[in-house]
Amino acid sequence: MADEIGHLPRRPGRILLATKWSLQGLRAAWLHESSFRLEVYLLALLGPLSLVLGANGVERALLLGSCLAVLAVELLNSAIEAVIERYGGEHHELAGRAKDMGSAAVFVMMINVVLTWALVLWPHHA
Repeated sequence: MADEIGHLPRRPGRILLATKWSLQGLRAAWLHESSFRLEVYLLALLGPLSLVLGANGVERALLLGSCLAVLAVELLNSAIEAVIERYGGEHHELAGRAKDMGSAAVFVMMINVVLTWALVLWPHHA
């Protein structure tokens, strides 16, 4: 939702509302999206590992950030799917393409996780 007053900073009340809406979105994803739940479980496993296995702050940020990025893209993919379903369940080529592209975006981010973890944790050869 656009701000009422251009690009001025939000008032505390608006920040609280934005936080409330974000939490509602996370709750909806948890309740209605099995893929999101699975990815949260993976984050619960990999998150602590990223903090232990990363040799420094940059490595820990890369390992943890790659996992969080999957969740963010999954939320966007779920939002796309919800909007498409809102306008009808019948098959439409463009709707199918949008859903496939959203799924592909999640897949690319999962490849990013694997590559990030492999590159950070792979033994360095001097």
